[in-house]
Amino acid sequence: MKNLKLILGSLLLGVFIFGSALQTFAQKVLPAITITASNYKYLNAINPEVAAQPVSMLEHYAAAYDIKGAEFYEDEYDTYVVSFFIPDGKILAAYDKDGKLLRTAEKFKEVAVPNNVRLAVAKRFPNWTIANDVYLVRYREANDGRVTKQLYKLVLQNGEQRMRVKINDVGEFL
Repeated sequence: MKNLKLILGSLLLGVFIFGSALQTFAQKVLPAITITASNYKYLNAINPEVAAQPVSMLEHYAAAYDIKGAEFYEDEYDTYVVSFFIPDGKILAAYDKDGKLLRTAEKFKEVAVPNNVRLAVAKRFPNWTIANDVYLVRYREANDGRVTKQLYKLVLQNGEQRMRVKINDVGEFL
């Protein structure tokens, strides 16, 4: 019985020492890693409050796309054009050989129209409802800075009457 207590005590002491040694190895502090999108200018240029969820999702996918990891990537070409599709719309994006997003042409149908656009339509055209909508985005990186154009093409309906209007993302009619 005395031997059993001695064996159990030694075993518990060994487990305690082994567990303490493991904890000392686990105390290493890793350096901080910052992950940023390589095409953050594109994401900053588009207005996130304006875009509906499917639009925003596809735009983030296009911004994070790794052109260098694509099957068709070769160093000898300067520009690559890639299409992204979802049932609600599409993005045609041009990248340089380093993976920088140069320009996009985007078209989305039947997406949620932002509040400022809805309020502008309701103020200018009372008793009219939005029957159809198309959301267009044009982004390009220019020498003097980035340029983004966001436009809604709306079909308004009041009973049997229908009319087409164009309005930008801040609610100004064009």
